[in-house]
Amino acid sequence: MASLGVSHTTNLSSSRSAMAGSRVRMAAPVAAARRERVTMTVVADEERLRLHNLSPLKGARQKSTRKGRGYGAGQGGTCGFGMRGQKARSGRGTRPGFEGGQTPMYRRFPKLKGIAGGMGAGRDKFVIVNVDDIAAALASSKLDAGSDITIESLKSAGVITASGHYRNLPLKVLGNGDLPSGVTVHAHAYSESAKTKIEAAGGVATLIPTRPKWNRQVAKAAALALATA
Repeated sequence: MASLGVSHTTNLSSSRSAMAGSRVRMAAPVAAARRERVTMTVVADEERLRLHNLSPLKGARQKSTRKGRGYGAGQGGTCGFGMRGQKARSGRGTRPGFEGGQTPMYRRFPKLKGIAGGMGAGRDKFVIVNVDDIAAALASSKLDAGSDITIESLKSAGVITASGHYRNLPLKVLGNGDLPSGVTVHAHAYSESAKTKIEAAGGVATLIPTRPKWNRQVAKAAALALATA
């Protein structure tokens, strides 16, 4: 046994001396020849998420701080409102847009014209067509010279595009351009120059009556006329 131990020690020392100064490579571990298949089965122990069982997460909804409810609210004697001042009184503190007395934002910024700036008076109240537009449509045979010109015929001919806000607006004829031949035009309003040019060309400017704007005087007169009739 002693001789075996000495020889083993000699071989180990000789192998170490042989390995000195040489590159050592470590062999990769041998993979398992065959791996067993793992089957996982998921079992739901709770009901599936549906609309009838939705609920907020824990801590997502908290009660608001109760101010002005005495010392039990935990806000002290002034309840978080301070000693005095406008915001310590009952009711609303300041109005919307108030900036402490300086010029507020809605007065600092420039205003846009018309409806974009909040002014309803800037919105168009008519669909506009000029006399030269009618003359060009007659020259290109989009409109028939022997037929009456109405807002429906102008829409179908593509002379005017009345969509969106303009689809229910009445028609108004303006006097830009000239009319070579006489036609019969039906519109809700005319400018003085447009009416003059249409009649000078031998045409007829027919005014379509519109619904009068309501006011107290008109309402009283209509009620009185209905009562006396």
